[in-house]
Order: sequence, then structure tokens, then C-alpha cells
Amino acid sequence: MRISKRSSIRWVALCVSASILASCGLPRSGPNKGEIFNGSVQEMGNAYVVSVDDAVTKATQVDPALGFSSKLVHAKVLGSDTVSPGDTLGLTIWENVDDGLLASGGAGAAQISEIQVDGSGFIFVPYAGRIKASGNSPEAIRRIITEKLEAQTPDPQVMVQRLAGNGATVSLIGGVGAQGVYPIERPTRTLTAMLAQAGGITLPPEIAQVTLTRGSHSGTVWIEDLYSNPRLDIALRAGDRVLVEQDERFFTTLGATGAQVKVPFTTQTVSAVEALATVGGLNTTLADPTGIFVFRDEDAKIANDVLDRNDLTGTQRMIYVLDLTSPNGVFVARDFGIRSEDTVYVTEAPYSQFSKVLGAIVAPVGTASSLASAVE
Repeated sequence: MRISKRSSIRWVALCVSASILASCGLPRSGPNKGEIFNGSVQEMGNAYVVSVDDAVTKATQVDPALGFSSKLVHAKVLGSDTVSPGDTLGLTIWENVDDGLLASGGAGAAQISEIQVDGSGFIFVPYAGRIKASGNSPEAIRRIITEKLEAQTPDPQVMVQRLAGNGATVSLIGGVGAQGVYPIERPTRTLTAMLAQAGGITLPPEIAQVTLTRGSHSGTVWIEDLYSNPRLDIALRAGDRVLVEQDERFFTTLGATGAQVKVPFTTQTVSAVEALATVGGLNTTLADPTGIFVFRDEDAKIANDVLDRNDLTGTQRMIYVLDLTSPNGVFVARDFGIRSEDTVYVTEAPYSQFSKVLGAIVAPVGTASSLASAVE
């Protein structure tokens, strides 16, 4: 039987295509469902593969742990007139004599425009000596100086003013309207008032965090929580440092999704459904809605709760499986929380692999047919 040139070329193309498919895998975005399950601990792998249901969702639910310590929350508001080391005071002293100790030549009053409170909290006033200023109000300091001078000049009249200076100050940096060092004054004795003084927050409130550092103590809260919970509007102290910054958490999406990218958090919490929607959802021509996997390094306590065990120690590799086609699948995915550094991976449907095989075979055959036509 005589075989035409066209048939021969087609046969060769089919053989070449089959050999190519047999010798190397088709292009794909990652492992398929079977390969992931084969890597489970149950199959001598190194990760636990768990199907997500309502119980697993509840066991893995962890809200971002932010907040101020009780030491910061319970600090009392500073008195608006309390003097601190570094503050600057202004003194005016009147004497009832023509030639007084401080005011001479009929001047009537002596002015000491700036006296800085030293690191130990003291000031020096001529003829009154070393006066304890820190911890006292200007009124208390006035009485102390008056008592000291009464022994040397008749009926002295003293006025003490607390001037703007480098005493009780707070530094604000990051996402505020005007970064800088601000004095703690009557209107700015709490955190929200000081933030307002600095021009407010310039970051989107959904992703903005405020960190306050006081000595060895530090705490971080969400801006939204700060303004909704008065208890978090803590009293400021001299030397406090306030940093406003954007939430740095992220997750990664891979596989048959709308985009394979590193995605920053845009809200305090993100569900699996929201994570997929953020990158354009599932790729409708490739994705397998029964094979949505979340890869995570899980705390031992949570891993024990999920697996109903009590013997695991240290961080555990967990792979959570979501099936959107199950009766409760979309609700479970809506409730299952994504955490920082999670990897959300969507497998390709078996049909997509079949389509790739067909494409890999048909394309060479089509080329062979064109060649055969050219030969004839």
C-alpha cells in the first residue's frame, strides 16, 4: 500500500509530539493537587495537609496582636503646668524698695527672661538659691521663691511663667503631617491630641499603625482602634517617641489566579475570598476551584488544635485546602483568615492540562499539513 507524502509527514509530526510530551512535562504554574497531597506527612512528606471546615477556620483564627501595655494605658495625664527637667521658665520679681536686691535704680521689677531647669530638676535664682522646680507647678515655684526672698527684701512679688522650651517634649516621625519634636502642653497631653498637633495622619487609616516607645516599653495600635477606643488614647510623657507607619504584612498568590504577586494587606483582616478577589479571582480557563491551597508556617499550639494532637512542638508546615465547589465551600473560604507571609496557591484543572496536550499535538500536525501542502 502506497503512503502519501502528506500522511508520512503527519505521522512523523504525531510521533515527534508524543515523544516530546513523554520526555518532558508541559508548562504549568506549579504542582497539581496529587503532587501536593503526595508531599504530606501522611505520605512521608514534611507538611500537614488539612481540608478546611468551620472547625479548622475557628482553630486558626488569629487577630493581629496589637495594643498598649497596662503600664502605658494606666499612666495618668500630666498636669498641664507641671514643670519638667529641660523646661524653660521666665521670672519677674517686684520689690517694695527703690534700690532692691534684683531691681535697682527705681526699675521696680527685675526680669529673668529664661532659666532652664537642669537635668536634676533645679533652677538657680539670685538671692533665693537653688530651687527644686521639676514636679512643681509655676505657682508652687512662685511661693518657694517668695519665701526665700522675704528674708532679704520686704514683701517681694514674684511671677513665674512656664515658657516653650526643650523640656517635656515628644518626637513624632513617619506618616504624620509634620514630623518634629513637640512640647507637651495643655491641649496636647494625650496621643490623639499630639497627632492632631502634628498635622494628623497622612496614611490611609485602614493600614496605619501607631507605635509609642517610652523607655524600654513599647506598644503598637491601629489608628482606627485608637480613635474608636478612648482607653487607648494614652497620656504622654517627656521623651516619648511616636512612629506612624504603614502595615507591613503581606501574602503571596501563585498558580491559576488573576495575578501571581506579593500583595500587601489593605485591611486589618483578609479572608481567603478577599485574597483571591484582590488579584482578580481565579483564572477561569485554568483554575481548579477544588484545589485552592494556603501554605503556612503554623504555631505548634494551633497545629495541635487543628490536628487534634498534643505532641507537636515548634513551628509546623501546614497546607490548608479550600474547595469552593463543596456545599459550604464559599462560606468557609469567606471566613478562613489569611495571615502575613501566607502563600495562596491555586492548582490548574485537569482539563487545562488536557487542553495543553491537545495544543502541543495539534500545533505540530497543523505545521506538518502545511508542509505537506507545500510539497504537493
